[in-house]
Amino acid sequence: MLISIFILTFHNFGCVRVVAEWNPNTTNDEDAILVKDANGTLLNDGDKVTVAKDLKIKGSSQVIKIGTKAVVRRVLDKKDHELDCKVDGIGEMMVTAKFVKKAT
Repeated sequence: MLISIFILTFHNFGCVRVVAEWNPNTTNDEDAILVKDANGTLLNDGDKVTVAKDLKIKGSSQVIKIGTKAVVRRVLDKKDHELDCKVDGIGEMMVTAKFVKKAT
């Protein structure tokens, strides 16, 4: 399926021109989000990770201990807290990638 993007040119009173064509089945490598864990391994949606150091949870007295397992639900393009994870025993939260290691 090929999608054409149109722009109306007003100087020709409504003449339509094709400006660009986009194929949604192709991927653009420039748009890919690259997030690496503490060891430099690339992380993707659905990866299983373990916490590399004890992490305090903001606004709570809970601590996520070393070795706690989590599943990456989404990888986001943010400066901090790039991973939307489901952490075992804690629940869903955002985690910074440099504090986790990809599980084997």
